[in-house]
Order: sequence, then structure tokens, then C-alpha cells
Amino acid sequence: MAEPLRMPPPLLQGDTVAVVAPSGPLDPESLARGVRVLTDLGLRVVVGKHALERERYLAGADAGRAADLQEAWCDPSVAAVICARGGYGASRLLGLLDWESMAEAAPKTLLGSSDVTALHQALAVRLGVAGCFGPMAANDLVGGEDGPEPLSFEHMTAALFGEQKPIAGDQVLVPGRVEAPLTGGNLSLLAALCGTAFAPRFEGRIVLLEDIHEAPYRVDRMLTQLLETGAFDGVAGIALGSWVGCGDVAPVLADRLIPLGVPVLAGLPVGHGSPQLTVWLGGLGVIDTQSCSLTGLFHRSEEAV
Repeated sequence: MAEPLRMPPPLLQGDTVAVVAPSGPLDPESLARGVRVLTDLGLRVVVGKHALERERYLAGADAGRAADLQEAWCDPSVAAVICARGGYGASRLLGLLDWESMAEAAPKTLLGSSDVTALHQALAVRLGVAGCFGPMAANDLVGGEDGPEPLSFEHMTAALFGEQKPIAGDQVLVPGRVEAPLTGGNLSLLAALCGTAFAPRFEGRIVLLEDIHEAPYRVDRMLTQLLETGAFDGVAGIALGSWVGCGDVAPVLADRLIPLGVPVLAGLPVGHGSPQLTVWLGGLGVIDTQSCSLTGLFHRSEEAV
């Protein structure tokens, strides 16, 4: 089995968290609501100075978004970096970050999903640090007009503060049980990282896959790309999250993944849609198809405690 990544310490009431916008532009009102929600958890919230900027389909210039992320990560007073939303743009920052300086900082939580998959993958490759894949501060599940979506928010809060709850799936494609570190995230981002220094490798790991608004043939193309690059060589298990707006993608997933011969669990409410539950990428996970569940197991290094 592959080794789990370093897990950051759980949040405590009174901790400072930084909200940054590494991807798409923000709605100021949604951001303000999200900040209030986090404050009500007993956290002190600071917002990146460039968070409300806009440049085309990005939350400001690459340099500003990268600076906010790096400053938050390297600030010893900040316990977690919470992304405001997904969209597009996180992968543009990977070559702008000072990885040597970030490596000198203590491990901390990075919370985000969708486009933030690129950052989770980069943190795993360059820093060996696990990341929290879940709802973001300015999306509807946290910063919506009607308040946080209850189940998503409860699950996210538990993960941030040190508890991992089982996540139920609804379909078993290949039966079995496996315990291994969890990796993966959004399929489009993982495929886009092929051929880069941050290319995914799933050997000895459970890979989580999900996506949104991708036609079945495009899901097929991206899975085929990952298969052909060897990303799935030695994979330990597969956990399939949500496929919102992807049409009848089940036959494609079965065709491409069942031949790998490892446990495959589907129908997990992780990735997009509502509810959206939270997992730790890099932490230990257990697929148990008898209970049709994915369960995270905290494994913290001495350095991070």
C-alpha cells in the first residue's frame, strides 16, 4: 500500500482561516455570506486582498491569485486556506508558486473541490500534504442565500475539526474491501495534468473521480487518456462521486473501470451537486462494498500534531 500524506492538524475554535480565490471570479454577496458562516463556527476569517478582483473568467490576474494563496499558506498564524469557489484558473498558478517557501511552512488544511483539484494534486506532489475536498466558502452550499446546505455543511465542519464520517454510495460495480490512501478529485483536472510535473499516479491508492457537465464520450476520452498514461497502474480501488449533467455516463464508467479488477463503489455524493460531502485526499480511506461505503481514517504524522 502507498503511504498516506501528511495530515494537517484539525481546526480549533479561535483559529484563523484565510479565504482565497485561486480560480473563477466571486459574487461579493456570496463571499460575505460564506465568511459569516465560517465566523459563526468560531473561526477568525481573513480574505485574500485580491479575492474580489476579476479578469475575464478569472478572479483577477494570475500573480495576485498566486500571491494570496502563497501568503496564506506561508503565514504561521493561518491554520487553514479555504478556497472561495471553483471554475477555472487554479492550474495557471502551479508554475508561479514558490514551492520551496511553501515547503518550509507547517502543513495546514486546504479546502476546495472542482478546479481546486489541481492545487490538491500539486500539494501532494510537491509538499506531501493531504487536502480537504469539499464545499467552498462562496458557493451555494456554504454561502447560499438560504444558508448552508445542512448535510454538506455538517460533513464539511466535521472534517475540518477532526472527524471523518462514512459516506454511503448507492451502487457496487466491483465487490471487495480495500484500505489505502485516497487520491483523485475532478476527472477533467486530473486528465489536464497528464504530461505535467503534477501528473496523477494512482498506484497503491483509492482514486476518487467525479465531474460535471461532461458528455459520456468526453468522460470516456479522459479515462482513456489516464489509462494510456499508466495513471491507473496498480490502483487499489475506485470511488465514484457525482456526475452532474453528464448524461448516462454509467456504461462508460463500467466499461473503462471494471476491467481494472479492483473494488469499485459508485454513487457517492462527493464533487458537485447537493449534498456535497467532504473527503481527505491523501488520508487513509476504506472502500467496503458490503456496506456500500467510503470511510476516511485519520492518520496524522508526528510533525503535524
